[in-house]
Amino acid sequence: MGGDNSKLNYRNVIIQLTTKTQPVDANDNAFWEQFWADVSISIQDIFVLIPAAEIRALREESPNNLATLCYKAVERLSQIAEASFPTSKDQQTALNCIRLLTRILPYIFEDPEWRSFFWSALPSEPESAVDGECVPLAQSLISALCDLLFCPDFTVHSISKSGPEGPEDMHTIDSCEYIWQAGVGFAQTPSHSTTHDTNRTEILKLLLTCFSETMYLERDEAHHCENRWVTFFTGCANRHALPLFASLLNVVCAYDPVGLGVPYNHLVFSDLREPLVEVALQVLCIVLESSELRSDLLSPPPRHSGRSRRGSEQDELTSCTGTGLSSRPSASASGQCSPEANLFVNYMSRIHRDEDFAFILSGLTRLLNSPLAQTYLPGSTKKVQMHQELLVLFWRMCEINKKFMYYVLKSSQVLDLLVPILYHLNDSRSDPARLGLVHVGVFILLLLSGERNFGVRLNKPYKNRVALDITVFTGTHADLLIIVFHKLITNGHRRLQPLFDCLLTIIVNVSPYLKSLSMVTTNKLVHLLEAFSQPWFLYGGPTHYQLVFLLLEVFNNIIQYQFDGNSNLVYTLIRKRQVFYHLASLPTDEASIRRLLKNRRQSSGTNLDHIDSVPQSPSNKFAKDDVDVKSAVSKTNNTNSTQHKQTSPEGIANPGQSSKQSDLSKTDVVKPSGDGTASGQQTFQATLAETPAVHNMTDPQLANAMSPQHHHEAYSSDTSNGTDQALDDAPLVSNFSPGRQSRTGSDESGSDAGPSSRANGANKGERSDRDSFQPQNLPGTQHLGIGEKSLLQQEPKTLGTKQSGPNKPAHGTVQPNSELTSTALDSSNCSESTTAPPDLKPVTDTPSADWSPTSEWAVGWKTKMPFQTIMRLLQVLVPQVEKICIDKGLTDESEIVKFLQNGTLVGLLPVPHPILIRKYQSNAGTAIWFRNYLWGVVYLRNVNPPIWYDTNVRLFEIQRI
Repeated sequence: MGGDNSKLNYRNVIIQLTTKTQPVDANDNAFWEQFWADVSISIQDIFVLIPAAEIRALREESPNNLATLCYKAVERLSQIAEASFPTSKDQQTALNCIRLLTRILPYIFEDPEWRSFFWSALPSEPESAVDGECVPLAQSLISALCDLLFCPDFTVHSISKSGPEGPEDMHTIDSCEYIWQAGVGFAQTPSHSTTHDTNRTEILKLLLTCFSETMYLERDEAHHCENRWVTFFTGCANRHALPLFASLLNVVCAYDPVGLGVPYNHLVFSDLREPLVEVALQVLCIVLESSELRSDLLSPPPRHSGRSRRGSEQDELTSCTGTGLSSRPSASASGQCSPEANLFVNYMSRIHRDEDFAFILSGLTRLLNSPLAQTYLPGSTKKVQMHQELLVLFWRMCEINKKFMYYVLKSSQVLDLLVPILYHLNDSRSDPARLGLVHVGVFILLLLSGERNFGVRLNKPYKNRVALDITVFTGTHADLLIIVFHKLITNGHRRLQPLFDCLLTIIVNVSPYLKSLSMVTTNKLVHLLEAFSQPWFLYGGPTHYQLVFLLLEVFNNIIQYQFDGNSNLVYTLIRKRQVFYHLASLPTDEASIRRLLKNRRQSSGTNLDHIDSVPQSPSNKFAKDDVDVKSAVSKTNNTNSTQHKQTSPEGIANPGQSSKQSDLSKTDVVKPSGDGTASGQQTFQATLAETPAVHNMTDPQLANAMSPQHHHEAYSSDTSNGTDQALDDAPLVSNFSPGRQSRTGSDESGSDAGPSSRANGANKGERSDRDSFQPQNLPGTQHLGIGEKSLLQQEPKTLGTKQSGPNKPAHGTVQPNSELTSTALDSSNCSESTTAPPDLKPVTDTPSADWSPTSEWAVGWKTKMPFQTIMRLLQVLVPQVEKICIDKGLTDESEIVKFLQNGTLVGLLPVPHPILIRKYQSNAGTAIWFRNYLWGVVYLRNVNPPIWYDTNVRLFEIQRI
């Protein structure tokens, strides 16, 4: 069985069916039984013995025979599922039917005229046709597969019953007792069988194939049409919904690829649990789809099949209540629920116990960190490559169950999620086949950054040295995040440019809580501002200035709320102050704008009428300056002016990008696994939906404007510690330095004392800081031509109309010397390595052909730039640094930084602005993006067997690179 003779006989049967010109009688059981009885053909052999061309020919030339084949296979599966005790022969027959349907179904979905075939009213039994009750073929197939997933001695171990009852049969089985793995909703640890795992995997692959009808719809059609297969599987008609949910979730979260930790054991023994985990993870991600994609026009409630059921639906839902799953309230007295109800989403939303959250989070972090594991013996531990699906599952869970997200944010394990996400972001930044993975990671970080605890956790020192090709630094997880983001922007693939505003929004959200940034990180931030503030870039697109606004907001947040501890940033701002002076002095008249763009066109040789450019990777000289900054302060205006005049950034793609990659579709791509493909091996990619704009994904909120549910769930008294409570009670605005306020809390969480407790006037209108800074209220920026010299020659009291404290600086500060100009800095021994601004490269979302910068447009955003905090800092501290350099002859940056650490700006800065947090809001655009991305991953990951290979999918395009 299963040898060459069996394959030959099976091939002959296929030829007989495809060559028949007349329909074969459905009652000819002897002919149809040849496809699944008395043979044992592997799934790989099925795909070889049934070519795609013959399936399509059968569909076009003998549709009756193809319809009968599908009907007879489903009928045989239903008979086996309804049998009291399926025999070993029945089990093998079921596997053959499952493998045959897995091969055929994608070609059924290819043809729009065939998609309704499985939902046609076919009588399940002769007597049911008499009664007028007809069950669609799809419902019979899904119900049979779900029954087989809890078939004793086939997919689960049989449970011996004591007493007169005897063993349960398929009619009376309670599937909640047969959950596959201990964990959520189930405390017992069932016996492990590789045979059961293999059978579960094949059934789940057929379910996945049934759900894949979405792949054969156009994008607009997929958005407006519900997937009836998924709807029935997740609806009330599926009596196994609860045990299936628990089984799939527990199998994924309990999987440990390392096992006992014996080196190289994965090279000796095959792991049959991994394929089950992969397909279970994919099924779970699909059935937990967001509600935004559910159709408004739902089909009528599915009717139960004629076979007997044990207990009511409500009994099943409450059977696991005591172990972490809350029961779903019934919609009616009869136990019926609404047809659009997704029980899997319902169960996920009702998980509430901390031990269940800990189990899920530990499983996700263990699998996500598997590719990052480093050992003394290379390749000695097994590494799984299912991080794409794991990140999608984490996204789904955070969207569905906010309690889970708040638990993650309160747990220190949130950093165990952050590090692998940043690892994959950095590793995938230049690979066109993995840009979809970058999008997923950025979306997750955008979701987490909207919560206070995420920013607080970033202050933990980063000691887990993962193999990342980034600048060496000593600092916190916040430094790691910003450095990776900097590399994404400056050295990533050109198709990542729609994510730039998302990346900067994440930094803005966490910036009020960052206690201490390293020198490397602060140089990266200022480098981004220097690149984005290039005149030809700012004037090259209608929204480019928004990137500068976000970066200025980052600096303002840190200066106002985390001044203490961020002396590295203050020093970098002083050293690179020319960037701000030139930004403040940008011309706004159309003649000057046109002249700048013309000069850029002549220097680069490109058409800049519609230019839309982004930063290119910094030069080696600048990178070296970031790592080892030995100069104390910057040079004179003339030196920096010369730097800007000599800059001729070219709009070129990354050196590693070939012209073929540049010609790819405008959408992003995914590829089967996270690791790179071997040399010479063909790589496929699936195009994705358009990246949603950040303003469509976020809702600006004041940091203190938290809903009661947030406080109740995220910071409940049974989980919050005294540190968080002390922080919540700290005042936002006081007469002391914002940085001093932070020291009233603990070392870990004290950095966010202000943002979490500002209550005064929070409900009187939420204004962004950029909107609150009007020109008439902007000290030092009322005149667009402001420069460094005019700032330094003004008295401090003339720069602000309203002070947060007394006019006199606090004890320990040095009054600025109005007679001291920047030339005094040149007389000192301080120097700075001359560094040209980085090159820039073009973006994909070029402005429309009829758009051109105007004076009104430039004035409109330039007058709203939040300059006053930074300019006030420079106006106060630059003379102090100049004086200390001259008086003490300081030449080393560490001494300047030490001097800045002991200073304060009490009473000198403007009133602290409201903290604006841009929280992620669920939206249809992001949901559509995740749906397309997930199906692309499913398509490319299932290569053994290649279920959907060479089929005409329409949801995305498959490209070879």
